[in-house]
Amino acid sequence: MRALFVSMLLLLSSFSVSAQTDLKQELTQTLETFLYGASINDPEVHANFWADDLTYTSSRGTRYGKATLMKGLEGVEANDPEQVDTWYGAENIEIKPIGEVVIVNFTLTSATGGKVTDRFYNSGVFIKKDGRWQAINWNATVAKD
Repeated sequence: MRALFVSMLLLLSSFSVSAQTDLKQELTQTLETFLYGASINDPEVHANFWADDLTYTSSRGTRYGKATLMKGLEGVEANDPEQVDTWYGAENIEIKPIGEVVIVNFTLTSATGGKVTDRFYNSGVFIKKDGRWQAINWNATVAKD
């Protein structure tokens, strides 16, 4: 009986590790897709990434929602990737699931000509809505060296 209990416990823990790995891959892909879209200034990527009831706190100390963020992208068409000078990336990605939400912490990089020129600490709270992860809360802070 004890062997059966230990076997069941090991099986359940392997499912948990697998689910965590899948979640990390899914959110990392969501973040990377967004950063590519943000690099080419694609309004559709922004529309899909940000939840309708977003609260965004910028590194400049301003706070606004999705409507304000999207207003700045009205009439904008995505740039040709060949014409983009500055690309955004993510370093040190941490995924922290807490019940129905996931906290994502990472260092946002801004690179021009292949050289990182700026870093920002970013934290996002994600919910899964309509089959995709969306950021409902976001904070950006300039990283000081």
